[in-house]
Amino acid sequence: MTSFEIWALALGLAMDCFAVSITGGIILKQNKWGVIIKNAFMFGLFQAMMPVIGWACASWFSHQIKEYDHWIAFALLAFLGGKMIIESIRPNDCENESFNPASNKTILVMAVATSIDALAVGISFAFLYNDGFHDIIYPVSIIGLVSFIMSVLGFVGGTHFCRIKKLKPEIVGGIILIGIGLKILIEHFSKGI
Repeated sequence: MTSFEIWALALGLAMDCFAVSITGGIILKQNKWGVIIKNAFMFGLFQAMMPVIGWACASWFSHQIKEYDHWIAFALLAFLGGKMIIESIRPNDCENESFNPASNKTILVMAVATSIDALAVGISFAFLYNDGFHDIIYPVSIIGLVSFIMSVLGFVGGTHFCRIKKLKPEIVGGIILIGIGLKILIEHFSKGI
């Protein structure tokens, strides 16, 4: 993966964090920087940790399915991208009073929920980066950093611009993930020609 692709992937994964953060900002109604930074840190941390877990688990068996790794990476990214697009179309029930962005329990639940996609991306990393842990340090650092930044931007945007929520950032994230999956598939087939 090129640096551009890693940044695009990180942006795609961060869209869930961004969307949840916008909702949190709307509920907060003002910039409470302690809450914003705590949420953004947890979102970034989990977005960086989950690919490492997925990569470690998948690395154990990646050599056994080397023939099909490109199809698996494509399927995972296309599934995640499609899921993000579909979920963005469904009505969002996060806008209720039980969603308290200052609650540690809510922050933890949202950090895990928004990073499940990153776990699956980590599985696809096992097929792309199989020389060792040092190969994934750069991508997971970028994923964590972008998620942190997008979370801060989401909170600030949500507190100031309540209408920004109608933009459906998950659709953009889903399209990016599907595009990266297609590129992996096309690159594999172009090498065989």
